[in-house]
Formats: sequence, structure tokens, C-alpha cells
Amino acid sequence: MSNDGLSSVQRALDVLRALGQGPLRVQEVANAIGREKTQVSRTLKVLAEEGFAVRDPQTLEYRLGWQFFALAAAAEDNPLRHEAPGVLRALVRQLGEAAHLTSLAGNAVVTVLSERPARTLQVHERVGQTSPLNCTSSGRALLMGLSDDEVTALLATAGETLPGSERAPRTVPALLERLHEERRAGYVVCAEEHEPGLTAVAAPVLDFRGTPVAAVNISAPTVRLPPEALPPVIDAVVAAGKRLSGTLGYANS
Repeated sequence: MSNDGLSSVQRALDVLRALGQGPLRVQEVANAIGREKTQVSRTLKVLAEEGFAVRDPQTLEYRLGWQFFALAAAAEDNPLRHEAPGVLRALVRQLGEAAHLTSLAGNAVVTVLSERPARTLQVHERVGQTSPLNCTSSGRALLMGLSDDEVTALLATAGETLPGSERAPRTVPALLERLHEERRAGYVVCAEEHEPGLTAVAAPVLDFRGTPVAAVNISAPTVRLPPEALPPVIDAVVAAGKRLSGTLGYANS
């Protein structure tokens, strides 16, 4: 494939990830991925023609199309797709908070499955939504299986300052230092690193080689997850990650 072809594929993938954040107009997509509006407009037109994007004639916003979700449904044979819903529902019953399954999507983390409790005040994390790696519990849980060099390379295009609050590791060296601690612990806690008032706990899901291929996380308003309330939550999330790892053949689960 030529360099132009590879560039077009990368642009299409960037556009799809942007649409995972919610409906966007052409200029908003261009701003989100740092591309020229004319290039993004052409890419969106092709994606819409192929069913990967849909344009609302009233708002002129694009959203993910049926073909994208058809491909996602085709992944149902993955053992995680069968086991994860039940594991997440059990977490919701046990903890009373929203539970999610995420995976790596380029240099971001994408939510692939969510289960929510019947609460008025809760965190609304949509399936298909992408989030940063450095300041989210699920993002760092997924980075646990990468070497320091691989993490550095993955975030090479993110700029000197990474996203997040002052509580988050916002440089690659600071992120690596945090990861060294979290690898030893086997879980990640992010207290108001991504969003004010939000705390999340995550644990990796390992394949048969011991490589993180997904992450289980719960997220809730910090007022419901103060530091003293975290130990049983951490235990429950780690146990859920081990249970799903066992379905993928990880022997030490």
C-alpha cells in the first residue's frame, strides 16, 4: 500500500475514534484529530457511503453507523464477549456502581461494554467512547503489559504535556514512574485525574501469555468512593479481572 493509502486509512481510523466521543460536525471532527477540514469531509463522505458513519440532515452531525456496529457484533465469538456482561453485572450488584470493559485503541482507550446501576447520580460512559491512557484507570491498566520503551513510543505523538488534572502523570517519565508502582500492585486507582469529582478503579484482563488485552473498571463520583472505601472495591475489581483472564486461558487467574 502506498504512503497516501496508509495516510487515508489512518485518517479514517482517527475519524472513527473521534465519532466514538459522540455526534460531531465536520469542523469538530477536524479539530479533534488535528486534520484539515477538506480531508476530513472527504473521509466522512466515504465512511457514510460505506455505512460506517451516518449524517443527521438536521444537525449536520455525523455519528457511528450501522456497519461499525455490525463489525463489533461479529466479534461475539471472543470469549470476553460471552463472559464479560455477566462479570460486569455481578460487579454492579456487588458495588452498586457502573462497571466497564475497555480495550486499547491506538494511543487511547475505548469502552467496549458497560453495565450501570439504577442510580440517579452516576458516570455516563458510552460504548465506543475513547479516553486518554495516562490519566484513566483503564488506560494505565492496559499499559501495564507494555515495556517502558513501548509506552514511550505509543505516546510519542501526544506532545510534551499529557492530558488530565494536576493529580495525573502528565509527562511520559511521570507516567512510567506511576506505572512501575501499579504493575507491582496489579491494579490502578485514579482519583480525580481525568475529571473532577470522579474516581475509578481498574484491573487488567490477561490473555494466556499474561498480556493485558482488556481492562475492567468501575467509576463513580468521588463522594461515594473516598480513600477509606477503596479496599473492598479494589478487591472486587481485581477478582473480576482475574475471572475474565481465566476465560482467556491465563493459568495464574
